[in-house]
Amino acid sequence: SMKPEWRLRGYMKMFYRDERLALLIDGANLYSAANALGFDIDYKLLRQEFMNRGKLLRAIYYTAITENDEYSSVRPLVDWLNYNGFTMVTKAAKEFTDSQGRRKIKGTMDIELTVDATELAPHVDRIVLFSGDSNFSQMVDSIESQGVRVSVVSGIRTKPQMLADELLRQCDNFIELDG
Repeated sequence: SMKPEWRLRGYMKMFYRDERLALLIDGANLYSAANALGFDIDYKLLRQEFMNRGKLLRAIYYTAITENDEYSSVRPLVDWLNYNGFTMVTKAAKEFTDSQGRRKIKGTMDIELTVDATELAPHVDRIVLFSGDSNFSQMVDSIESQGVRVSVVSGIRTKPQMLADELLRQCDNFIELDG
């Protein structure tokens, strides 16, 4: 359960004009959250929003792509983002069949995002992480210990809740994803 002071913190600690920012977007996680809340993300507006708030050094979008699926639903988005100021980090997703014979796709970008965050930390004042994944809690802790502020953007009203409590506790502030 979420303690009210965390929600307050989200609104109280705002951005500073001269802050050097990096946006790290866990594509699959953000897509699922937006989907669960019933809206699409306007990436052009999103990038503009942060350009207006500080010095945007990087906007990186991480996603796995299935090899045999040239026309995968994510492909047009990947191409668009590529031409519109986002750095794309993609890798081939692994396809496998589970014990019930269902085709599953495994493609987590946690390691790639964590490595980039760690490398960017000395050059930025704030990292904005678009993910609710608890796997990133330790990374957030490590980056904050280097004096970098971390904002987490996720949906809090998704059912089931996609924002991990430990990530919420760890970050400097939380920005709610809202349609």
